[in-house]
Amino acid sequence: MELVFLLIFFPFTLSVKHSLKFFFTVSSGVKNFPDFVAVGMVDEVPMGYCDSISKKIEAKQDWSQKMLDDDPQLLELYTEECLTSQHKCKAQIDILKQQLNQTVGVHVFQRMHGCEWNNETGEVNGFVRFGYDGEDFIAFDLKTLTWIASKPQAVITKHRRDRERPKNERWNYFLTQQCPELVKKYLDYGKSSLLRTDLPSVFLLQKTPSSPVSCHTTGFYPHRAMMFWRKDGEELHEDVEHGEILPNHDGSFQMSVDLNLSSVTPEDWRRYECVFHLSGAKNDIVTKLDKRVIRTNWVSPSEFPAGPVIGGVVGLLLLLAVCITGVFIWRRRDNGFRPANSSDSSFSDPSSVRDAALHRVTTSGEN
Repeated sequence: MELVFLLIFFPFTLSVKHSLKFFFTVSSGVKNFPDFVAVGMVDEVPMGYCDSISKKIEAKQDWSQKMLDDDPQLLELYTEECLTSQHKCKAQIDILKQQLNQTVGVHVFQRMHGCEWNNETGEVNGFVRFGYDGEDFIAFDLKTLTWIASKPQAVITKHRRDRERPKNERWNYFLTQQCPELVKKYLDYGKSSLLRTDLPSVFLLQKTPSSPVSCHTTGFYPHRAMMFWRKDGEELHEDVEHGEILPNHDGSFQMSVDLNLSSVTPEDWRRYECVFHLSGAKNDIVTKLDKRVIRTNWVSPSEFPAGPVIGGVVGLLLLLAVCITGVFIWRRRDNGFRPANSSDSSFSDPSSVRDAALHRVTTSGEN
């Protein structure tokens, strides 16, 4: 739950680079949730966690725990960062609430910073982004060491941060020097997991003959993958709907891309194919559009077996008739036990009942 809450405002983008990202989230007005949460991720895999309740670093992977055990200074650095960022982010959300005249309601302030490193070219791309209430607020320009306001309300913050030149220099050093070294270190510790390549299973799915055909892949790793439909060797953009990359319970990923065939004749199906590309894999997985391999649960009405269906309907009608007859007979029998009429004088007068009983006794004795 923590990760969904943290990452919802910063969607992932496709990249062939290795990355290290830190997410800091401060919330105001959210019940039953820590008001500060921090998560560190390597190649989108959570490796560390901290919040305002525990106030300590928790490793999320065996390899990240070993890295902290082997480097106590790194653990101390992360712990200090967790505590100081908590106070800074809380102060920032209070400032923004005052600037925007917000006294009540739920508000969320986030910071994401980190870097991407290309292990082939050595290229490094560092970034710092702030978000407020689900929208981009301000971002750091690493080339000019200045800040870019994403909305008018962020201009005040931009000017203030632009004047803090020493802090901007420290951001530059961390993003371009320290962060890439940390990426390399994490990849070395977690290489058996982070650097593995798992190819997926690919299926063609369709709900009904008139529905789009979905090319579905599941079980691939890493998440840096792309999938598309192409016709005659060229990628299609029209009549195509791309799904998101979603996690599986085992740590792998799945994704789908749909193709609308409403305007395609059956003769042209052979011109289409689904292509899956996984970062690190030598070859793409290409699946030809073939009606014979499409999986579906749809059954044509003409294919329903008539005999069993008619027999089932007749059986239900007979059962219904028996039930109705039984209820009718029961009600007829039940009507025979009608209560006595209260207007009958023989039962309305208690003395009449007593006299009748004495009469029967006397008569029986005479006999």
